Amino acid sequence: MSGQLCFEVLDKMFIPKNKQSIEEIKGYTIKYGNIVDNGEVIDEVLVSYFKAPKSYTMENMCEINSHGGNIIVKKILELCLKNGAELAEPGEFTKRAFLNGRIDLVQAESVIDIINAKTDKAKDAAVLRLEGKLSEKIKGLRDRLLTMIANIDVSIDYPEHEEETMNYEAVDKGANEMLVEVNKLIATADTGKIYKEGIKTVILGRPNVGKSSLLNTLLDEDRAIVTDIAGTTRDVLEEMINVGGIPLNIIDTAGIRDTDNVIEQIGVEKSKTLAMEADLVLLMFDGSRELTDEDRELIKLTENKKSIVLVNKLDLEQKIDTDELEKLTGGFINISVKADKGVEKLYDAIKSMFIKGDINVDNQVLISGERNKASLVKAKNSLENVIETIANGMPEDFMIMDLTDAYEALGEISGETLEEDIIDRIFSEFCLGK
Repeated sequence: MSGQLCFEVLDKMFIPKNKQSIEEIKGYTIKYGNIVDNGEVIDEVLVSYFKAPKSYTMENMCEINSHGGNIIVKKILELCLKNGAELAEPGEFTKRAFLNGRIDLVQAESVIDIINAKTDKAKDAAVLRLEGKLSEKIKGLRDRLLTMIANIDVSIDYPEHEEETMNYEAVDKGANEMLVEVNKLIATADTGKIYKEGIKTVILGRPNVGKSSLLNTLLDEDRAIVTDIAGTTRDVLEEMINVGGIPLNIIDTAGIRDTDNVIEQIGVEKSKTLAMEADLVLLMFDGSRELTDEDRELIKLTENKKSIVLVNKLDLEQKIDTDELEKLTGGFINISVKADKGVEKLYDAIKSMFIKGDINVDNQVLISGERNKASLVKAKNSLENVIETIANGMPEDFMIMDLTDAYEALGEISGETLEEDIIDRIFSEFCLGK
């Protein structure tokens, strides 16, 4: 529980073994006792006390640690509500921490990113944001913008002191330096999104090329049914795997072929639709068979998609025309799912395709989410307008307008200039009790 009255609510239902007034109890203290309802002991518990402002929300807080079991927990929750508490909204504890100034919006969003992290890399990137690394960068940029705006104001009011404040050359230099930093942050956005949301990946190919076997190999378990009968996979199977810290939301689809089976036809059409929606297509061919017109149609279907071409069944005699395949696709990876050969090359290809080599995710702040990226792009555009204003010799007032726009755009990231309804929407994505 968090809030001004939380200790009053607690006092109506908690009897500690050593009774003390709340004024005597120090923060960061744990007391042992019983939760009671009309004299009946519900459970023996440990209660942690946190006194404002030294708590997660910067308000008075307490945590009741009971024995496990849904009945006990539900009963204690009912007692809290009966004695004056109210259920928290999604994300309300973190929202209170934000509104009370303990954390900014970047750090608040990183809480849910840590909770939802699919890999260690995603978790590490979120922890850096929670520690305030991104907030420091944004604050530094906003401080520099504010200084520039103030100095330009002074130079307008007192033109005789322009050399001592901010002239066109100094503004141009400062705007260009900040533009470089903003562009660096924007460059991390796609990588940050990948680590946060994963890569939607579809395995596509004709029946019996080894799609389901590849899925099982990547998962290291028999998730998909594998047989020699064409058309075994009728529906899609979706799983998440970790490829070098990159979450891969991988989908095994029905084999693409002409068929009179109505159910299989539905699966084939769904496979094509998923391929068009995917971030990455793993296009598989059977190296022991010659290319067919259906294979060529699949290549044409995915020619505008990010794709990696795999030639499977390297362990069998090869009949596929590799020269034609190279010409049609631009390159491929030979693998044998059965013999577990070539899979590491696939991992390397995925990492090189989606993760830029100059981004070190172990210690570099990554932008997370379209909201932050959009705000950075707005700041970038405003800084470019400043540089253009200077190049055209336009009045200082135009520079102040664009610098102010950049300042406010960056403030949206930390939540300082963001409208309340957007803030509410962000916290509504949290689960209860966070």
